[in-house]
Amino acid sequence: MPTTPIDVVHHHLNLAGQNVLSYGSWVLTAALLVVAIRLGRKENGSPFYGLLILAAMVAAFAEPLYDVAFSLYFYSTKGMHHTITAFGVPQPVWAYSGYAVLYAAPAIYINRKLQQGKLDRAGLVPVAGVILLMSCAFEMIGINVGTYTYWGPHVLRIFKYPVVIGVLETAQVVCFSVAAAELRQRSRSPLDLLALLAVFPVTFFGANFGAGAPVIIGIHLGNPSTAIVTVLTLVSIGCAGLLIRLAASFLPATQPAAQPVPRVQPQAVSAASV
Repeated sequence: MPTTPIDVVHHHLNLAGQNVLSYGSWVLTAALLVVAIRLGRKENGSPFYGLLILAAMVAAFAEPLYDVAFSLYFYSTKGMHHTITAFGVPQPVWAYSGYAVLYAAPAIYINRKLQQGKLDRAGLVPVAGVILLMSCAFEMIGINVGTYTYWGPHVLRIFKYPVVIGVLETAQVVCFSVAAAELRQRSRSPLDLLALLAVFPVTFFGANFGAGAPVIIGIHLGNPSTAIVTVLTLVSIGCAGLLIRLAASFLPATQPAAQPVPRVQPQAVSAASV
């Protein structure tokens, strides 16, 4: 297991930044739960949307595995509000709400649009773009307000944020959303939807550790060079793109055509009625 550098472990935690992420993400999560409940009521009381949120938040307890793989460390100096510590990485209280906001919210949107027949393969592309922007914005804020860092020899950073992370997260969210839709379509009872609790970690680690395998290996090489890490990072970005394309193949090729409104033909006037 890679050892987190001592200067990273003792890096000062910005308490104001921690409060912004904690209160902000939990408020958004509460609002998201309200939305999920209302959508469920519109669809015959389905627990599907609420389970999307629950699946993401429960899976957040496995975040330390991700942290070790991608060299992420949450600053843990005095004043940190945290839950568990695993592999030497303490977990902030906003990790769980962060999963709900970043991962469950887009999944709810995608599945709602699929349920309404308003999303096809081409339409998934701009949605994936928005997910990428959400990921970049959230993490750039978290990093630059001083709450955590990616300390490995990552390349292609924007405001200290490795862009490959956002691309992998986008692929992961898209795969989870489509897999959830496929599960829902085949489920025979609400109990079948509990499988979402397993679907999320499977798609999360499948995408991040599968498509992300090259960059993970690259940043943990004994003597990583910028050139090697860059090549492996680009390979991971390419693999993430292929995953998104694969997930899109499960969507309709085009949106269902709107049904034409039948035209009422005027009745012929008989000669007898004149």
